Amino acid sequence: MTAVAATTDAPQAPARPGVLRRLVSDPAAAIALGFVLATLFAALFAPWLTSVDPYENNLRATLQPPGGEYLLGTDAQGRDLVVRCLFGLRATLLIGLVSLAIGGAIGILVGFLAAFYRRLDGILMRLMDMLLSFPAILFGLAIAAIFGPGLIAVVIALSIATVPLMARIVRGAALVVMKLDYIEAARAVGMSDARLIWRHLAPNCLSPIFVFATLRFGQVVLLGSALSFLGLGAQPPTAELGAMAAEGRNFLFFAPHIAVVPSVLIFLVVLAFNVLGDALRDVLDPKLRV
Repeated sequence: MTAVAATTDAPQAPARPGVLRRLVSDPAAAIALGFVLATLFAALFAPWLTSVDPYENNLRATLQPPGGEYLLGTDAQGRDLVVRCLFGLRATLLIGLVSLAIGGAIGILVGFLAAFYRRLDGILMRLMDMLLSFPAILFGLAIAAIFGPGLIAVVIALSIATVPLMARIVRGAALVVMKLDYIEAARAVGMSDARLIWRHLAPNCLSPIFVFATLRFGQVVLLGSALSFLGLGAQPPTAELGAMAAEGRNFLFFAPHIAVVPSVLIFLVVLAFNVLGDALRDVLDPKLRV
């Protein structure tokens, strides 16, 4: 009994020392990590990085090109695009974070239940397959028709679209862990299902969950910006990158910077998270390490 108990209390996964060191040893990953950290810092401390009101109009400075007093120019209302992008980045990342947190939490629960209780597997996974058949844009249209366009509709749509993807990732990782010997040892000593999932199953699935969440965050940011661009998300004058790009469509021929600046920022954020997610996968997956 003592030997079995010792087996169940053993570390569930091999230690991975130097993950951060290996991550930054890749130049592309290091640049992506630095950009992500800088982006998060700018979004978090946007109200303290500038004293300019992002919603205050200045009609004497409308459609100013980049350079001079206004580094990135101004929009049709004379608002500084640097300030607008800071607050727009804040709103865009918040939408992505909340959507990923809600959808990811539900997806993780569904994935663990499907892997641990095999009788639920068929029902839950068929439900997830049904959700996967609907694109996030369609969810956005349906929810906007019910609740009206706004940030809440975008968050609900992106959360629903994230659930089946996270559930499939977690289920696949959990099924592999369920075949390991220490899971059987834990069952043999009478460990409860809840404790077994929390103490042994969940920790061994953290790596694929974390990698997928990083990759999915970039996708959620892109989808959220697309929904706002279509008018289903943030409504004017709310500073949000997708909505800002949509506002600039009317000025593409004589003031293209109004649409280009937030669009480029969206592209860089999504690219950085994708590069970082790929690098994390290479670092955390022992099959890909040499």
